[in-house]
Parts: sequence; structure tokens; C-alpha cells
Amino acid sequence: MLHVSGARLRTADDRPVRLRGVGLGGWMNMENFITGYPANEASMRAAVRQVLGEERAALFFERLLTSFFTERDAALLAGLGMNCVRIPISYRHFEADDRPFEIIEYGFRHLDRVIGLLGAHGIYSVIDLHALPGSQNQHWHSDNPTHVAAFWQHRHFQDRAVHLWEAIADHYRDNPWVAGYNPVNEPGDPTGKVIGPFYDRLVKAVRAADPRHVLFLDGNTYSTDFSIFREVYENTVFVCHDYALAGFAHGGGYPGYTQGRWCDKDELERTFEQRSRFQRETGTPLWVGEFGPVYTGDPERDGERYQILRDQLEIYDRHEAGWSLWTYKDVGLQGLVCAGGPYLERFGPFIDKKRRLGADRWGSTMEEGAEALAPLHALVETEFPAWDPYPWGARYQTDDLVRHILIAQALLPEYAELFRGLDDTELIALADSFALENCRRREPLLDLLGAALDGAASP
Repeated sequence: MLHVSGARLRTADDRPVRLRGVGLGGWMNMENFITGYPANEASMRAAVRQVLGEERAALFFERLLTSFFTERDAALLAGLGMNCVRIPISYRHFEADDRPFEIIEYGFRHLDRVIGLLGAHGIYSVIDLHALPGSQNQHWHSDNPTHVAAFWQHRHFQDRAVHLWEAIADHYRDNPWVAGYNPVNEPGDPTGKVIGPFYDRLVKAVRAADPRHVLFLDGNTYSTDFSIFREVYENTVFVCHDYALAGFAHGGGYPGYTQGRWCDKDELERTFEQRSRFQRETGTPLWVGEFGPVYTGDPERDGERYQILRDQLEIYDRHEAGWSLWTYKDVGLQGLVCAGGPYLERFGPFIDKKRRLGADRWGSTMEEGAEALAPLHALVETEFPAWDPYPWGARYQTDDLVRHILIAQALLPEYAELFRGLDDTELIALADSFALENCRRREPLLDLLGAALDGAASP
């Protein structure tokens, strides 16, 4: 069982361990840019069920869970030299909104399977609750169909999250290949007043169910603000996220300017040092729970993105920081490997349309449909110059409401209709498009990571 000792993670026999690996995004917490659908997961599943019916929709989604990660995937990651996978999950696999506080034991079957596969290859798992009841942040990745993080407004949602974590901690309390628990991914408490007391309560509850596993706690405002912590909990890693501005879909050149800000390696290091200041001041382990650039398909621009990643990994090594790259597998934006086969043949034109409309926040350059949106942005700037909504301001909020909620939700029926008329064999073939043997490997990225892990072989 891993534990925190000063600024390092250590094994039971006191060997230091630096966790380095990937996030398994899009699996037990699906995301629109990862598997190609629009809007949020629950809305997408409802639209697909309306077309396929309950049983056949369940067939597709169950097969997708099975195919998305197998022993071959675990072997690939181990072969690269990785020793950790952060596994995002949604609460919906373990509890239903219409039956709160009733744990769905069946929900553990795939999580158990993948943790076992990874452990057999010497890879630890960090269980990351990516979507909490009521949504803990303002965006799609918490399965939020709106822009309101209702989790922080209703004690009911918080009670359910604590109860769920008691069940998860009890289930894995004796599993040595679970490195620990990441209970709240990228919280977005607008007031900053609820999250601190909630963490106090959550830590106490999890420790009562499982006193030994490490807790990995994200800061507020998407794991960038650690002022909300009122104490340094024992056996805890405080997790920062460290996306580079130049690495976003709307990023500029590297080195170069993005949105008027210069970005080079020195700036990457200054940003990382600022984001990890709390950890260094408290003498706790450094671990970057998410980071990684978005790739464009343009060889020159992607070469710059690989350099961003190469520079970040070198910075983390110098600071002896662990890391979890986002993300392992998708349909082409960030993955080490990317789905192919019948799924992309059928859904490729739809994914292109989403890209043209900028419907996915993570893949949007914020310039798609600029001619149509420019008058709205101008109106907001003119009529509401002081409006500065949490978390990222007026321009991002307007884009979120129009592109990533309104337009994305309008696309849902079109996505679901692409399932109509398919027989069971065809549905299984769609799901199997995400199996590793049917995926395209992003070889420059795999080579980069393999070299980085081989060149930084210290524990």
C-alpha cells in the first residue's frame, strides 16, 4: 500500500515511488470530444436510448466499456514504462438519481476488471470521481447539461457524494494496486466557501472507511486554487492541473503569443511553480493530475505541441513531480491512440460538423462561426462591461452558453439518429472500433513518452 512520507510517495517497505502515467478519460466517464458525441454524457445516452431502445443501447454501451480498455492496453502502457493510470468515473455507474443512496454493486465490475489488469502489469490506479451528483463544476466533463455547479448549492448532493465515497473506500480498502482516491475532479465552487468544510467532512468519512489509502485532493477552480485548504491532511497529495495556454485548441505558436501572453519554456516553469506553490510550501508530494496539449493535424503546429509536452515533462522531472497525461484514448484530439474502423467511418462527418461549429469546448478555437457570434460578444461587452462570471469570464461564458450548450444540445438528435437501423453486429463493431487493435497509434507521442520515461528512470 502506497503512503505519503514527507514530499514523496513510498511503498510499505519505504521505496520511493513517483507516479507517472495517463488518464483513462472517456471510459467510465464519457466526454464529448473523446468519443465524438455532442453535449454531456447523460443527455447523449438518453438520446441514443430513444433511438435504440433500452436493451440495445445497453448492449452498445456495455460493449464499449469492455472494448475501450483490455489487457492489450495495460501491456502497452506498461511497455512505455508507465506505473499509474488515473481512472475517471461517473457517479451514475454506482448510484441512480431516482434512487439516491442505493449503491449499485454491479457498477464495480468494470472498475475491478481494469484495476486488476493494471495491477497485473505493475501499474497503480488512482480512482477519480470525475462527475459528482449535481455536477461539481460548470462544464461537460462533470456531466453538466447547464453552466451551474449545483453540487455546491445543495447539501443533498454533497451527502450522496460522501456516501458513495464511503462505499468505494470500503470496496477497495485492501487493494494494494489502488494508489488512492481522487474524490472530486476539478471542483468549481464559485464562492470558495463550501468546498473547504466539505473536504473536511469527506476526508473524515473516507478515513473511517479506509484509513490507509492515499487521498489525492484537487484545489478549487479546476485544481488551481489551494487557499481553500484549512489544514494539511495526513497521507494526502494535493493535486494541481497544469494545462499550458499555448497547448489549447485556441493556442498560438510555441514559443509565441496566445491571447496576448508570451509562452515559452521559462513561462511553463513559472506557471508550474505558481500552481504547485502550496505543495512545495507544505512539503507534500508534487503530482500533476492533468496536463497535455491538443493536437491539430497540422504537422508544424503539432510539432510545437510535442515540444510543449517535452518541456513540461523535463520540468516535472527536475522538480521530481509525478504526472498523469490527459488522455489515453480518443477519436483524435489528444489520445496516445485514436479509434478507427466503423465508428469513424459512420461518425466522422458528424465529428467534422461539430468541429466546424466549435461545439466541443475542448476542441474549439473560439473562432468557429465568429461572424455569427461577433455581434453577441460585442453586445455583451457594450451592455455589460463589468460582467465577469466565474470561472473564466464573459467571453468564455458566452461561448459556453451558445456553442457548448445550445448548439451542442441541438446536435444531439443528429448524433443519435446515426445509430438508427444498425443491427446488433453493427453496434458491436462500432464499440469495438475503440479496441486497441483497431486504433491508430500516435507514434510521435508514444515515442516521446517512451523516451521521457526511459530517460527519467529514477523512482
